[in-house]
Amino acid sequence: MLNLLSAHRRMSSALHTSVLGLLAGLALSAASSAFAADTLNVGVLLPGSKTDKGWMESGYDGLKATEKELGSKIKVQMIENIKDADMEQALTTLATKNALVIGIGGQTQAALMKVAKRFPNTKFSIIGGNKSEPMANVAGYDVKQAEIAFVAGAAAAMLSKTGALSYIGGLEIPPIVNAGTEFGNGAKYINPKIKYFMSFTGDFDDVAKSKEGTLAAIAQGADIHYHILNLGLRGMEQAAKEKGTHIIGSYTDRCGTDPLYLGYSITGVGYQVEYAIKEAVNGTWKAGYKPFGLAMGPKASGMVVCGATPEMKKKLDAIQKDILDGKIKVLEG
Repeated sequence: MLNLLSAHRRMSSALHTSVLGLLAGLALSAASSAFAADTLNVGVLLPGSKTDKGWMESGYDGLKATEKELGSKIKVQMIENIKDADMEQALTTLATKNALVIGIGGQTQAALMKVAKRFPNTKFSIIGGNKSEPMANVAGYDVKQAEIAFVAGAAAAMLSKTGALSYIGGLEIPPIVNAGTEFGNGAKYINPKIKYFMSFTGDFDDVAKSKEGTLAAIAQGADIHYHILNLGLRGMEQAAKEKGTHIIGSYTDRCGTDPLYLGYSITGVGYQVEYAIKEAVNGTWKAGYKPFGLAMGPKASGMVVCGATPEMKKKLDAIQKDILDGKIKVLEG
């Protein structure tokens, strides 16, 4: 009888421990579910390199800053260095696992729009997006590069010693062509007689073609160069360094880091990545086209000339104001 009583007590104790363990497990599971519910899963497609000193790096910097600020509120999955032919598959992969998918660059738009139709419950944001067919789950953020390219052209004309400038774009698509056109218009606004050379490599990352195009412009007198390139910028840098000319950079203010650069046009790629994520986290994300540019302030768009004189800064500020006021008309991004 004593042995039976002892055995019963052991069984009761084991059952009690088992129940406590089950309850603890359920509590842990509930806590994990609650944490997951409070965490926004974000998928990011970075078509180029996060170290290109251009559009992609600016977007990546904005992403990392947002991760640091929001902490456990977001969980990021990023895919980078993707060719055009593989973008749709990469975006599909991101859409299956994330509540918000961000395409960094207008070159992602066509593939993103296709994928968004198959995932109506997923939010999609395009950094550098243009006006297109409205979709209930797609937001397009227009950086309005043509605006700040006009200002950059004016700055380049003020800085040029030869009276000749060049611009190299990657893909010959409307936003890239319009930015190049307005760079030339801004230069002519300052100096109507300025010489201007515009070309396209057909690839944002083609270093050899970028160098070739820059050398060709230098041979015709260009001493200041502007661009919308990703890794292709390396070619422009090589040519400028070899021939003693200079560059106005894009996207991020890096004054003082490289003597090749005399200034930078700010295009808030990283700012828009931050905007998309915070809007989704706060429950205020909206579909549709949204212009950024000068109207959104210096984090979104602005011009910095390294070591600018007060007169130069005053003139550039006045040009930006005239664009905002509609006194200077520029092409759409």
